[in-house]
Amino acid sequence: MRPGPDDPSGMTAGKHTAPTARYPRSARVRARPEFDAVFTRGRRAAANGLFALHHLPADHPARLGLAVSRKVDKRAVVRNRIKRVLRDHFRRERHGLPAGDYVVVARAGAARATAPEIASAFRHALRRVALPPSRPDGTMPPADSSSSPASPTGDATTPAVP
Repeated sequence: MRPGPDDPSGMTAGKHTAPTARYPRSARVRARPEFDAVFTRGRRAAANGLFALHHLPADHPARLGLAVSRKVDKRAVVRNRIKRVLRDHFRRERHGLPAGDYVVVARAGAARATAPEIASAFRHALRRVALPPSRPDGTMPPADSSSSPASPTGDATTPAVP
């Protein structure tokens, strides 16, 4: 028995296999209210000359929405190529991504980019989503004193010299 169209588990009758790299309907941001929610409540996780990536954390597996308008390129074949490359890369990386909705808004530079350039920029943007957000004041959190190495003499102010 084959998995259903919305079954990303990759389970077959009586056998356990690795999760498939499918792109089911349940892995897509499709409706206008879903896109609006990502734009209003989510954050712009990354932006470059090819696209902007918006992310809204949620409790469901990663889903992808694509916004590639005619401003990017008037030719449908070019817009569809961009979407095909993004979908393919997302399909492969989906199971390792943080849960939530991802929306990619393509920019004009994507029309001139090659498929590997688009995939590389998308991979870089997805890595930025996986990193924790920085603090508003731009500083690193204070170091935990329990994790800092102490000197062998017990004096925490003087570094240990071998």
